[in-house]
Amino acid sequence: MIDYSLYVITDRDLPRNRTLIEVIEEVIQGGATIIQLREKNLPTRIFFENARTVRKITKTTGIPLIINDRLDIALAVGADGVHLGDEDLPLRYAREIAPHFIIGYSADSVHQAQKAEEDGANYLGVGSVFPTQTKIDAGMAIGTKRLREIKTAVSIPVIAIGGITLENLPEVIQSGVDGVAVVSAIVAADSPFETTKRFRYIIDTFRKGKTCQP
Repeated sequence: MIDYSLYVITDRDLPRNRTLIEVIEEVIQGGATIIQLREKNLPTRIFFENARTVRKITKTTGIPLIINDRLDIALAVGADGVHLGDEDLPLRYAREIAPHFIIGYSADSVHQAQKAEEDGANYLGVGSVFPTQTKIDAGMAIGTKRLREIKTAVSIPVIAIGGITLENLPEVIQSGVDGVAVVSAIVAADSPFETTKRFRYIIDTFRKGKTCQP
């Protein structure tokens, strides 16, 4: 069973004084449960080579690797899955090509979420929950109210994404989601390792029915 609780998405433009590979190693050590490699601007060959390197790390540590958008890259490097959106390969065709894959899908409405579940998605990335600068086409923030509505409308795991920080993390967890996807709050942190540990602590504390301060 996949643990989606702390889903870290990469952005090579954000790390401070670290390579992207160093950040990935740190967040895994800090408690990330799944990694998504997101490369919007790299040529295919370089993306492939980077993905191979990341796959070696995730395979050694036993952490699932998801490739953003590119099913071809995901298959070529032996990743665990792919994450798709409405401008990518249609989900049902991706499912036919890769029946064994973890396939995630981006959704911001109940209708979109239910359609993705029908088409074979394993999980949903729902948001942007809060305003975010990481994804310029994220649209208006949906807030935790709609997040709850989507969570109750589907039976597959729901991962909250967009503008999630240590400060608003408790509110997101209390919406009942299965996990949170984090980009800049971790990848751009002075210490991705320590910040991931803090996210992990808050998530685990709420899972145990306790409360804590970020």
